[in-house]
Amino acid sequence: MGMKTSTKLTAVTLLASMLIAGCNNESASTQTDATAATETKSTFDYLKAGKDLAIQTKSNLSKNLMSAIGEGGSEGAVEFCNIHAIPIMDSMSLALGAKIKRVSDKARNPNNQANEAELNYIQNWKNAKANGKEHPPVINEIDGKMVGYYPIVTNQMCLQCHGNIDKDINTATLTKIKKLYPTDQATGYADNEIRGVFVVEMDKK
Repeated sequence: MGMKTSTKLTAVTLLASMLIAGCNNESASTQTDATAATETKSTFDYLKAGKDLAIQTKSNLSKNLMSAIGEGGSEGAVEFCNIHAIPIMDSMSLALGAKIKRVSDKARNPNNQANEAELNYIQNWKNAKANGKEHPPVINEIDGKMVGYYPIVTNQMCLQCHGNIDKDINTATLTKIKKLYPTDQATGYADNEIRGVFVVEMDKK
């Protein structure tokens, strides 16, 4: 084999090696990108994301509720919730890009009655709290959606409309509750009790 032929073969071999290496590097890069994307999806914190959405919604409701109490007392708060609570939830769902609702085992508005699965979460949280155990939020995948459940715990402000009817709720407020919510079940709570749950349904990323 002549020198020129050997040189040509060496050059071709070198070029082929470079091309193969280039292809391998491209493949490795693609695999790395795919792996990173998979890891991003698998490590996305849906529980925290849902909690953030629930907090924003609760904050909006609380702000409006405080304004209603300032203008019309706890009686005005009952009327405010009757007219505005569900529309505010719907508008927050639209603004935040997730389906958000509040439900309870002892609903004031029948539209807020918890379903069987939600009732189980509420009862489990109540049992845990009664035994001095943690009652953390829960995230589950349901029908291709990520659904978070976040317990609603009462505070002193809540008791004006949801506390003991003989101690916490004044006569005018109780009259308003009975008028607007004839099937009301949402009284009798004490401070720091689980009254229901925020349910946040999110698309998978």
